[in-house]
Amino acid sequence: MNIIQELKDRELFHNSTDKELLTKHFNEQSVTFYTGYDPTASSLHVGSLLQLITMKRLQDAGHRPVLLVGGGTGMIGDPSGKSAERQLLDEKTLGENVDGIRNQAMRFLDFESAQNGALVVNNGDWLGKLSLIEFLRDTGKHFSVNAMMAKDSVRSRLENREQGISFTEFSYQLLQAYDFMHLFDEHKCTLQLGGSDQWGNITAGIDLIRRRRSAQTFGLTIPLVTTASGTKFGKTEAGTIWLDAERTSPYHFYQFWLRTEDADVIRYLKKFTFLSMEEIAELEKIHLENPGARQASRVLAKEMTLLVHGQAGLDSALRATEAFFGGDLKTLTEKELEAVFSDIDSTQISAGSLVEMSIADLLAETKMTKSKGEGRRLVTGGGIYINNERCESPDRMISAGDVLAGRFLVLRSGKKKYHLVESTN
Repeated sequence: MNIIQELKDRELFHNSTDKELLTKHFNEQSVTFYTGYDPTASSLHVGSLLQLITMKRLQDAGHRPVLLVGGGTGMIGDPSGKSAERQLLDEKTLGENVDGIRNQAMRFLDFESAQNGALVVNNGDWLGKLSLIEFLRDTGKHFSVNAMMAKDSVRSRLENREQGISFTEFSYQLLQAYDFMHLFDEHKCTLQLGGSDQWGNITAGIDLIRRRRSAQTFGLTIPLVTTASGTKFGKTEAGTIWLDAERTSPYHFYQFWLRTEDADVIRYLKKFTFLSMEEIAELEKIHLENPGARQASRVLAKEMTLLVHGQAGLDSALRATEAFFGGDLKTLTEKELEAVFSDIDSTQISAGSLVEMSIADLLAETKMTKSKGEGRRLVTGGGIYINNERCESPDRMISAGDVLAGRFLVLRSGKKKYHLVESTN
């Protein structure tokens, strides 16, 4: 497989150093390459996902991935793409974040292969041992301040006189370059993979290795993901979409991909999934013929949820999705119910009061209707549902059996207006 061509076909190739030599390098041997993540949180999010998936593509092509978690550089922060300095993390938080990212990476990469098993390394292990004098003498002297100040991420901050940039962040490029050289020395790593905003940091490492080791190494960048409408990928009204199921449930993760805009869905299938280009071409044909069927979006949502959360997570997401649109809510667990109805209006009512209410009383109490009379009329007209089951009588009393998972009751008016009732002790 020509991995460079594969990346281009999937719109994953942005730039590289010496394309011809890099292609030859890939073709002649198993290349050890690395990607770095700063541990700003205990979980990665979908904005970080593309690099992990690209690492997996390279590993599947026979190359060896090294995932660098920035336990050292994470205490400083990369100024690239930032308008303000990051808040520095304490060591306990940093350690928890490093462990969280390491555990997530193990779901994507093969760590067992004798030929090209993945590694996870923490640059805090070597940067923490560096002497300042040694670092300035052996590394700092190879960097021109003029060139560093010309870098976009630095220049934009310098032009903002109120914010500026601290020497701490200014030094980030030197530390990342040192990381590349360390991995070259320790693991024969000859390629750094990163987002297009990392080009300056990557080439700094290549230059340092050339100057201090007289060796050639390479850089490869992938495009930053954007949406057709211009919004930032991975950001929603509800917030960041995390890979951790405790932060973003499999249901909400599935829904995020399902809601992909028509103009983006084929691009995302190419970039994020491991479907063949032939399968994607067939989905594109179906999508163009009948975009309203949303088949490409459903395939994208299923593939991504399966990849990140496994079969159990996908089954949960599909079950919750079906239940939300009129299915049997009794099949859902407490956590699934909480996830599905987390974004709708809710009312807390004590368990003792709830089981003594008529449906008309409950509709008025939750303000689903303006009055009991209006509630009775809606029930009589067949427009009110309890847990997705039509309520037949306005005199129906709520019972303990209506409370799902010991906590919830779901009211629905018509097809789309939902209200969650939470039973409290």
